[in-house]
Amino acid sequence: MTIRKQLDHFLATFVTILMGILVVNVLWQVASRYLVGHPSPFTDELAGFLLIWVGLLGATYITGKKEHLAIDLLHHKLSPEKKTRVNILINVLIALFALSVLVVGGTNLVYITLRLSQVSSALQIPVGYIYLVLPLSGLFIIYYSVYDIVYPQTDDHDQVPEPDQVPQHERPNL
Repeated sequence: MTIRKQLDHFLATFVTILMGILVVNVLWQVASRYLVGHPSPFTDELAGFLLIWVGLLGATYITGKKEHLAIDLLHHKLSPEKKTRVNILINVLIALFALSVLVVGGTNLVYITLRLSQVSSALQIPVGYIYLVLPLSGLFIIYYSVYDIVYPQTDDHDQVPEPDQVPQHERPNL
């Protein structure tokens, strides 16, 4: 199994587990509020933190699967050579965004919140740990973008090719 498939599998499994914990957490929040009469003090905060992780890692997974939202009105009218160029440009822009906003900005946010010892009010955990998902998801998105530049898709409906599925003469010399 390639690194990309392992990463896809890890992200799918991890996001599914987080989503399951989120559902159980929210069910407990509702049950404790209406059945017991006293809402659990940590469930609201935990739900918010889990939603951040599920949202960002889920977006990363979908980006890797090429199932994200895209406006492709002009893309279908381009020749295969121009499609390849446009896809490279798009992946470069995605990687630059992920680097500048998610990795650099996220790392700064993590550093500042850990340096200031900011902790969450109910769970009493450092908020910097919650924000670690920003640079982490940024690095994964950069990996997917670079992979898609090095191993471009041959057709819009094809799955992402494995390195050994790309003919030798089409492989880049890295």
